[in-house]
Amino acid sequence: MGSAERRPVAQPNEIYDKYLTRAISEINELTGEVLRCRKCPHTRTMPVIGSGHPLADIFLLKYKAQPSECHEGVAFFGRAGTAVMKSCQRLGIDPLQLYGSNVVKCGSVRDEPRAEARCREYLRRELAIVEPKIVVAMGERVVTALNTLELPTSQKLEFAVGEIVEFTPATEVLMTPDVDASLDEQRLKAGFWRAFRRLGEWYEAIPPY
Repeated sequence: MGSAERRPVAQPNEIYDKYLTRAISEINELTGEVLRCRKCPHTRTMPVIGSGHPLADIFLLKYKAQPSECHEGVAFFGRAGTAVMKSCQRLGIDPLQLYGSNVVKCGSVRDEPRAEARCREYLRRELAIVEPKIVVAMGERVVTALNTLELPTSQKLEFAVGEIVEFTPATEVLMTPDVDASLDEQRLKAGFWRAFRRLGEWYEAIPPY
């Protein structure tokens, strides 16, 4: 009996490339849906899309888009993004490991709880596409929003600044103060930095690929 023909085994890089191609396609599809969203007809600005690597290990999450983000249409554009990027540089974190988004995608909504509920499915899909190892939840409202997602196997989070806890078996959460609210006062800025630098400790401890 002749030997069966063997199929070529996919190499790790080929597998990763396939995952990346799929993630890019899914993020692009989601981006289009967010940009076409008119669930909050009273908003005066276009929705703000997520930014960064679609398979990032680190998912940076703020509560709502700020005016600078609304002007450019991209999450973490402006002061908060600059502050976070400088912090990541100080911690030696590869920017290609970052993806950033907002819970509430528009910046001019008046009824934020209702807008959050309407944006919930977008955030749920973003997390499913990126599959981060850690979410940096910037503020108590972000932690509350993560709890409302009710993801399969997710743990209920209790807001504790500077703590890294398990959210799902595959994803942890680092809780920090609201970065947007911490930029104009030195005491608040220092508090954000103390919590955020835990990300550097986490990043150093993850095993190399």
